[in-house]
Amino acid sequence: MSKILVIDDSRMMRLYLRRALEKAGHDVVEWMPLSAMEIPAKVAELAPDLVLCDYQMDGANGATVARMVRRTDPDLPVLVLTAFHEDQMEANLLRLGVRRVLDKPILHGDLAEAVAEALGSVGQPG
Repeated sequence: MSKILVIDDSRMMRLYLRRALEKAGHDVVEWMPLSAMEIPAKVAELAPDLVLCDYQMDGANGATVARMVRRTDPDLPVLVLTAFHEDQMEANLLRLGVRRVLDKPILHGDLAEAVAEALGSVGQPG
């Protein structure tokens, strides 16, 4: 069972993601940092197999989350969810090592597929 850290400022979205990911057999930890500087310590403490975060949040956007995760574990897969998909934003996130940018709303099956793909590529270049 993989442990997934879900970071999203929407309680409803965290609940949706939790249910979808638990249905796919994953252990889910929900969290919302007060500051981006908390992210490396939390990632080190939880040792997740994957981080799934929203792009647009108060205090830490998806790019910031990706940068902070890299400080702790450069190989830890990060997936970013967004309701405002732009090609330049996606290109920037991919340069930061994000494995994939997913559009909201996302269906359970599409989420499970993206997570399985990212977990299968742990340790491989992104």
